Amino acid sequence: MTSAFSRGNARRYVLYANALIAFFENRHGAAQNVRHLLDESVREDLLLLMSAVNWGEVFYIAWRPHGEAKAREAEARLQEMPVAVIGVDRERASRAGALKQTHRLGYSDAFAAELAIERGAWLVTADPEFSKVGKGLSVYSLPRHEK
Repeated sequence: MTSAFSRGNARRYVLYANALIAFFENRHGAAQNVRHLLDESVREDLLLLMSAVNWGEVFYIAWRPHGEAKAREAEARLQEMPVAVIGVDRERASRAGALKQTHRLGYSDAFAAELAIERGAWLVTADPEFSKVGKGLSVYSLPRHEK
């Protein structure tokens, strides 16, 4: 499955917030794809990244319906996963701001796209809005969650 998504020797993926939420909520289809990436990252040369901005989104989405304890539980689970959370500095924020303006992305979306572009990674998401960015962004599409 993932060999089609290879770029160079090391394959890189940036998890968007909805990918991790799908995994935590065990959403059919998407959770299995994310589990596959997590498992493969342990076995092979596979790098999983996430913007700190997108992690903050997962944290508040877990807190909102389930309370602080569930959000802290999600945070503890993330710390056990082979996912590097990448911080934001002024330069990264400026590049994300430019993507937001140029492609009319949401604010947190722009940080995920920026990280994927900067690292030459595939963006793992169920959000079709990222298609606005065009060929400069490789998207690993997950099944959409119907509420």
